[in-house]
Order: sequence, then C-alpha cells, then structure tokens
Amino acid sequence: MKKYAWLTVLTALILMLGSIGTVHAEIIPPHGEGQIGLQAVVLCESLTVRREPNAASKTVTTLDYGSLPIVTEQKDGWAFCFLGDSEDSLSGWVNADYIASDPAWYRTDKKTTVYAWGSTDANKIALLSAGTSMPILKDEGEWLIVSLRGATGWIQK
Repeated sequence: MKKYAWLTVLTALILMLGSIGTVHAEIIPPHGEGQIGLQAVVLCESLTVRREPNAASKTVTTLDYGSLPIVTEQKDGWAFCFLGDSEDSLSGWVNADYIASDPAWYRTDKKTTVYAWGSTDANKIALLSAGTSMPILKDEGEWLIVSLRGATGWIQK
C-alpha cells in the first residue's frame, strides 16, 4: 500500500513541476507593413472616419471597437486609413489617438485575470476566457498593458 502512495505522490510532484514555467498565453508579434500599409486596431467604442484630417470635416462612416483599418499615412495627429484590404475600399481620416498601428496581440490560453494596474494587489477588472485576443499597448517588464473595449488593463506575464 505504501508503494502506491509514494507512486501517487511522485506522479503529483512530477505534474506540478512540469507545469512551472508553462506559457498561459500567446503573444503574436506585429504584422509589419502589408501591401497597402500597416494594420491598425480601433481602441474606442466608436471612431468617426472623416474626409479630411480635421474634426469639422464631413463624416465618411464610423468604426466600432476592434475594427481593423489599414493605415497608410499619418500627419498632425490624424491617420489616413483604408477600411478594406484594397485601395479601392472606403477610406478616410481618423484621430490617431484612438487606434494602435501594427500592435502585438495577446491571446489567452486559459482564464486570465486583468488588473487595474501592475500589481496582483490591484482591483481585478476583468476575467478573460481562453482564446480571447487583445492588442498590447505597452510591455512593462512583468506586465502587459492591454486594450479592453476603450479602457486599459494590466496582465501579468
């Protein structure tokens, strides 16, 4: 009987040690320049696309959070975007403060806690399910700052 108890303990110990250092997410690097420009992602709930690079210009359309326009030019805080994968697609200017151009992405492999700031003592602001992808806004050592539908959160690496 003792032989089986030791075998059970040894098996549990091996399984525990094997899980140390296991990656619980995938970090997808930036795509780089495509055929037209850099893929971007909309970081706010709704972003207005305009004909000219100013807030008084006529509206072309609006983009929702997570939309993926292609940025070809930036000037004076504005980004010129194509809204499809060709130069014949709808295009216009967006405020560059509300997009991330060519970000790296974080994809969870398991349930992942998101914190209000870079500390496990901070308030938990979200629990992501496995397979959730979000753009990485900044890498802060042991922490990643990610976009959460118009807000930001911290995920421990």
